[in-house]
Amino acid sequence: MLQQTQVKTVIPYWERWMQELPTIAAAAQADPARIHKLWEGLGYYTRVRNLQRAAQTIVKEHGGTFPSDFEQVLALPGIGRYTAGAICSIAFNQPTPILDGNVIRVLTRVFGVSENPKEKATNARLWQLAEALVMAANRKSGGGADSGANGKCDWSPKYCSALNQSLMELGALICTPRQPQCAVCPAKRLCVAWREDRIPELPNLGKRESATARRFIAFAIECKGKLLVRQRPAGTVNGHLWEFPNWELEVGSELLKDSSPALALAKKLLGVAPGRLEPLASLKHSITRYRITLDAFLVGVKRRPAGMAGLWKAPGELRELAFTAAHKKLASLAVQRILSNR
Repeated sequence: MLQQTQVKTVIPYWERWMQELPTIAAAAQADPARIHKLWEGLGYYTRVRNLQRAAQTIVKEHGGTFPSDFEQVLALPGIGRYTAGAICSIAFNQPTPILDGNVIRVLTRVFGVSENPKEKATNARLWQLAEALVMAANRKSGGGADSGANGKCDWSPKYCSALNQSLMELGALICTPRQPQCAVCPAKRLCVAWREDRIPELPNLGKRESATARRFIAFAIECKGKLLVRQRPAGTVNGHLWEFPNWELEVGSELLKDSSPALALAKKLLGVAPGRLEPLASLKHSITRYRITLDAFLVGVKRRPAGMAGLWKAPGELRELAFTAAHKKLASLAVQRILSNR
């Protein structure tokens, strides 16, 4: 859950997940619809599918006990080098390095690394620095050749765990991208960027990719009190989640030449002019470099249009489905509008 998501956002999701699926076995056996509903709103839904696949692997190959060996952790679905290092150092106090956005920012500033961290050679150097730090913590705690299997530090104080957590917290709370709190930073005297007044320059992430605008039209199609929804196919963005029928209006689209693109599209889809076409909402959100505008309309029809895939659901049934964030808002607005029109 913490991959690419802030702690304050994750906490209520984590608490709800642990109430519903408190064990690895429970997560492994859960219905996919259930895990998507528990994850609804967190985004990057491949993560929850990988989480379940990892739980199933742990049950099958490790007797239901989470492995402590770095290579075995790394082999689990959805876990890369950073996540495996974080798990092994924080949970098992092993001298495994970590390198996320926060740690990259701390290391580039403290060590004065001016090259782009995204470049292969620079990224490798940062991993080496992170490893050198956690190995020094391991030696301080008494680890090393005599520390047992996997190089674990099995006794207190647990410097490996504390070191990596400190690096992440330093980047999240003190060494921030903008307006870092250098006056209270415990690493200030070690920091090359602070000494040389180069903090705004580091990390050097290069030129940002320009944003791309995209426009979609969505229809909440209502017939006799029920709404048409469809499930996104597996292997696509937001796969397995539910949404209202929607289409992208690409640059140069013939529909854009019409004075009312939504009405023109509705006629094309339904075969006839809709009995009712009401503006529902215009939502703006971002996914990576895309700046998306979603214009939504409530469409009233007397008969279900033929050839439109999906399921017809009563307002109360929509709560059982896992929607993308934008379409969850549309579901709430559509239900409110339908109830108010009665």
